[in-house]
This record gives sequence, C-alpha cells and structure tokens, in this order.
Amino acid sequence: MVSVAGVIGLLVIVLVNSAVTALMTRFFRVRLHTRWGSLIYSILLCPVVMVVILIVLSGVFSLGANLGSQTAVILVTVIIPLAVGITFDYFWMPAPDEVELPASMD
Repeated sequence: MVSVAGVIGLLVIVLVNSAVTALMTRFFRVRLHTRWGSLIYSILLCPVVMVVILIVLSGVFSLGANLGSQTAVILVTVIIPLAVGITFDYFWMPAPDEVELPASMD
C-alpha cells in the first residue's frame, strides 16, 4: 500500500516538474525567434532537468512513493508533467508577442 506521505511527496514532485517545464517553455518561447525551436528545446531539455529534480527530490529528500516499476516512475514524474507544463504555457498563457511591455523601466 501507498502511504499518504508517499502520495503527497509524489504530488510535490509532479507539481515542481510541471512548474519547471512551464517556466522553461516560456523562457524558450521568449528567447527563441522560431516557431518550432522553442518546442524542440522544450521536448529535449526539459526532461533532462526534470530527471535531475526527480533524483534530488526522491533521493536526497526521500519524497514520493514506490510505484513498482521504472516505467511508471518515468510516466508519472516526467512524461505527464512535461505534457502539463507545455500545455499550460502554449494554451493558457498568452503568446510572447501579445504581451504589452512598458516603454521604459521607470
């Protein structure tokens, strides 16, 4: 059985990975001037950062539950947060070109 603390730790990992993916995707969308470049960078670089976060949170801080297999761990803690983070940035946040910026920093 999975304990309540294990489920809460797993939710923390999923939420942190989703937030990191959304922030990285936004950064790539703002900095890169190509339409496909930000998506390619997000798909290739975000999982690497998410695995590092997974190792730190589950190894050093002992968060998360035993999911039984490596495939389940990767699916729940990397693939699903990757999809949620990218979807959050592309569909909920306005495009970087649509955001009004002030003329000066005063």
